[in-house]
Amino acid sequence: MTADPGVVHARLRATDPGRWRALALSWRRWAELAGRLAAELTARLVALGRSWTGGAATAASRRLAGLRRRLVLFRSQCWRADQAVSEFAAAVERARRLLASAGPPADVPAAALDAAARADASAAERLGRVAEALHAPAEPPGAGRPDCTAPPGEVGRWWAGLPPAQRQWLLATEPGVIAGLDGVPAGERDIANRLLLDDRRAEIDRAIADARGPERDRLRQVRDGLAALSDRLAEGDGPRAYLLRLDPAGEGRVVVALGDPDRADNVLTHVPGMTAGLASFGGELSRAERVAVRAAELGPGAASSAVLWLDYDAPDFVGEAASARQAEAAAPVLRRFQEGLRAGHEGPPARQTVLGHSYGSLVVGRAAAGPGLDADSVVFVGSPGVGADSARDLRVPSGEVWATTARDDVIQWAAVAPGGLGRDLAVAAAVPFAGPWLAFGHPEDDLWFGHNPSDPGFGARVFPSRPEGHVGYWNPGNPALDTMAAITLGTAR
Repeated sequence: MTADPGVVHARLRATDPGRWRALALSWRRWAELAGRLAAELTARLVALGRSWTGGAATAASRRLAGLRRRLVLFRSQCWRADQAVSEFAAAVERARRLLASAGPPADVPAAALDAAARADASAAERLGRVAEALHAPAEPPGAGRPDCTAPPGEVGRWWAGLPPAQRQWLLATEPGVIAGLDGVPAGERDIANRLLLDDRRAEIDRAIADARGPERDRLRQVRDGLAALSDRLAEGDGPRAYLLRLDPAGEGRVVVALGDPDRADNVLTHVPGMTAGLASFGGELSRAERVAVRAAELGPGAASSAVLWLDYDAPDFVGEAASARQAEAAAPVLRRFQEGLRAGHEGPPARQTVLGHSYGSLVVGRAAAGPGLDADSVVFVGSPGVGADSARDLRVPSGEVWATTARDDVIQWAAVAPGGLGRDLAVAAAVPFAGPWLAFGHPEDDLWFGHNPSDPGFGARVFPSRPEGHVGYWNPGNPALDTMAAITLGTAR
């Protein structure tokens, strides 16, 4: 882009981000079509192997397999173009927001000009790489792949050291290896997981046909969740979704980022609580998205990404939720994921915030109490306790532990520590008339998993919430939503 402020101002005013989103959606549709063709070729290959043998059959099979591989490679490049154009549209929208708050061209803020120029150059460079890759053959990589215990930083260095043709080969032939590797860039993991999604859905459909009773009901819920996930990945509205993890086993695990976390200035990781799974991921993702959208409104000069992190076995029943076992198992997985975000990030380090809701706050608390959580701040929302008695017990920068609990959130009474409940019952019985109010008319400080982080004595920075129940913190107009967005941006006071 030209550096002339007046020209940039005029071009940005005339640019419609919606048209770029429509272009990104077109690339997504091409990837979908290529996927259907590749699936048809796979079916033909299987049928061919059953009915035809000999040298000619082998040659024909090789030809079809090569064509299928080229379709998969084409599909991956379609998604790369989609990613580049989607991020360009989001950057243009941020620059236009800055312009909307400015005066005539002479008053255009330098930040808007810089953002527009960087977005233009980045999109052009990324689309140029897509064009080159479409004409370059993929090559199988040599030995020396990192094992599953390699730290994300080592994984990231391995991936960066591979020639583009070898990366393409791995994505096309071994997407299952790449899909779950923390440290591999988010855009590459998104492609790998999207390539696997159709297979996962087909596997669940086959399992449903063979299952009976409660197992069949569970599989149907997972199937419905996968269908909803596919719909969200195909959408053209809102921030582009990046599929970073998918496992349909059990209740299902999924990690979805809204906006590319590797190119964002701020990244919020949202950890949900009890009953979270593939069947309910839509509601959890919408809550994370509201924080990202509000952050974009409050800080239009910064790119913010929100990640729904559901890569643990969330409790399904009260009995399970009464134990910290699942949170303790999840904590090291969350720490590794955050480390991977840091390792895969491009440019200056992003501000990373980790937010835990309900039982998810215990997961975040356990992760923050141990070594190596890559988080500049942590937020506890509607918490039953975080496994610590003080903010000082958490390895988080000073002043960056935040908490809120609405006064009508049932968690404060449903998760009372046994000793606290006994004291409350004694007070309620001992004091005529006013006893029940004295015992149960105010939030509890002693919760099931430790000191209430929303009690000032815990040492967190407590922020207000409108009384809208256990999941109302993300409702429009709730002051908690503005504060969560400001924490994400690093502007909360």
